[in-house]
Amino acid sequence: MDSISAFEIIKVGIGPSSSHTMGPWRAAALFLTELGDLDRIESLTIRLYGSLAKTGLGHGTDVAILMGLSGEDYTRVDTATIPAKVAAIKSGLSLPLGGRRNMPFDYERDLVFETSTTLPRHANGMSFCAALKNGDIIERIYYSLGGGFVAGDDDASTIQAPRIVTPYPCHSGQDLLRNCKALGLSVSDLTYLNEQAWRSREEIEALALALWREIQNCIYRGVHRDGYLPGGLQVRRRAAEIHRKLLHGASYSTVAEWVELLRRQPRDFSSVDRWVVCFALAVNEENASFGRIVTAPTNGAAGVIPAVLMYAWCFVDGFDEDKVVRFILTAGEIGTLFKKNATISAAMGGCQAEIGVSSAMAAAGLAEVSGGTPEQVLQAAEIAMEHHLGLTCDPVGGLVQIPCIERNTMGAVKAITAASIALDSDPADAKVSLDAVIKTMWETAQDMNSRYKETAEGGLAIHIPVNVPEC
Repeated sequence: MDSISAFEIIKVGIGPSSSHTMGPWRAAALFLTELGDLDRIESLTIRLYGSLAKTGLGHGTDVAILMGLSGEDYTRVDTATIPAKVAAIKSGLSLPLGGRRNMPFDYERDLVFETSTTLPRHANGMSFCAALKNGDIIERIYYSLGGGFVAGDDDASTIQAPRIVTPYPCHSGQDLLRNCKALGLSVSDLTYLNEQAWRSREEIEALALALWREIQNCIYRGVHRDGYLPGGLQVRRRAAEIHRKLLHGASYSTVAEWVELLRRQPRDFSSVDRWVVCFALAVNEENASFGRIVTAPTNGAAGVIPAVLMYAWCFVDGFDEDKVVRFILTAGEIGTLFKKNATISAAMGGCQAEIGVSSAMAAAGLAEVSGGTPEQVLQAAEIAMEHHLGLTCDPVGGLVQIPCIERNTMGAVKAITAASIALDSDPADAKVSLDAVIKTMWETAQDMNSRYKETAEGGLAIHIPVNVPEC
């Protein structure tokens, strides 16, 4: 089995959904590459299937595909310019293919939501069909597997970073514990060692700290924006108001000054709990607004790890940049276990595969930097996931807002609790292993009715009145 880098699990992304936005965006970019000479293209037709069709409008799948085909990079694009670019494509009946050649494109005709069809391999399927000027046809099918991972129809492995086998492969919790014990290493030290199969130690640290800066900037943006989220549900942004109440009018002029101010805030339980909630809400309100976030491991769950990491930075004594790096490495490594042995896609596993996995990752990261043994780190992850088993994905209106945003606050608080329990426990007394809970999660996912897997056909999605467009 190939290894997966921690930085494939935790990476810069764009909202509102890793499976419904980032994945289709990436698939569109891949199709562009496969087309080669764009001047020979006469027309394009894109079809969305399964969950992508049923909740794609609410998740911005159509927007993502238009941007991907336009040659935009979601890690660099100015997100504020996206609405105008999409509006221009729709009104002008023209697509700037690859960012350099305008070709006829009718959004209503050429982008089709096949709501009654699901492709056999995965719930998030899409097809791209290009008609060439010489009469030939180029057609490709892609699947968005969650977390921004994409696979081709004839490709059993994900299309992402080059696959390698690390020096000390960890494809299960048992593998991880065995390697840690044999080498006398912590989980983060082992991950450091394996990650050097992709990049140097210096590059690892630089990348982790770059993600940390993205996290701080995302929270900062989120706590300074009022108003309502887009999409028609009229969900009010709450992070900014909570933030104002907690800071009582304190002043600052930069992100760095703001972060230092946070580190001097009261540490009573009520205050800290409200800060954790504020951090998580801020990220996921940004995510719901097509903002730039850190996918960890998905966008719907993007607020959990930032909330726990910011909590540790602000309220845990002795927390420094070295611990930030080790937190991210540990959390990412735990995420790979779920990716390889179960799923991180809500369309395949419900919200347990998103909030549950992110909570397990955050719990493991916090336990690691708090001095936990490898056994306690895995126990923290197990506890967090155990108490998310069976969590459904039932987005109201097909939007990543209700219940998604609040669930990130719950996942963050559970992660902190799980880490505390594990650190105060003897792993030898544990009755459930991380591998067992991952297996259970996957079995639960397979048994779960498709109505509760990001289709907006069950649960809260059908019991909350909405006034949003349906495809």
